[in-house]
Amino acid sequence: MESIRLLIVDDHPVVREGISAMMETQPDLQVVAEAANGLEAVQLAQEHHPDVVLMDLQMPVLDGVQAIRRIKEQCPEIQIIVLTTYDSDEYIFRGIEAGARGYLLKGATRDEVFSAVRAAKRGESLLQPIVASRLVERYTQLAKRSPDDEGLSDREMEVLRLMAEGARNKEIAGKLCVTEKTAKAHVSNILQKLNADDRTEAVTIALRKGIIKL
Repeated sequence: MESIRLLIVDDHPVVREGISAMMETQPDLQVVAEAANGLEAVQLAQEHHPDVVLMDLQMPVLDGVQAIRRIKEQCPEIQIIVLTTYDSDEYIFRGIEAGARGYLLKGATRDEVFSAVRAAKRGESLLQPIVASRLVERYTQLAKRSPDDEGLSDREMEVLRLMAEGARNKEIAGKLCVTEKTAKAHVSNILQKLNADDRTEAVTIALRKGIIKL
């Protein structure tokens, strides 16, 4: 039986070692390398050419989404599965959009993870039901959305309206009941999507295009 060669990517050593140990219980799965950040993942993917990469998203140096894009650009034959604690629509969408073959939450069962790895090796996709339903809902929303809103998610639209009111990250976090870190991430995504250098420019662009109104 030919083994499926794996690269495990997670910035927490205990989690990384636990996933590796779990994979090694299967006769057809072989862990060939482990990476502690996204940049290391890209380097090890080039060096070892694994069949499948299990990738966390929030990591130092280079985050998971950027790492997925680089690996797929350099080694398109490598299949990537996101294995993370982040279950927000934005993370799911960005991970799949970057080129991930599957998206699993760390609450997934061992059998779900094994099945996802084997499916990825066959060139198939395997998403947990909760992830699949959110992905379908997101694409449905995008299909209904006006072409003038630059692909902003519903939550990003909420953040953009609060930005237009002069709210800072801490205030946005409080009003939307999210962490300040999450609010900051939404603002960063908005600036990128609107091709703006700062918050003021983002609001100006949004007003000019009619994405929001004061």
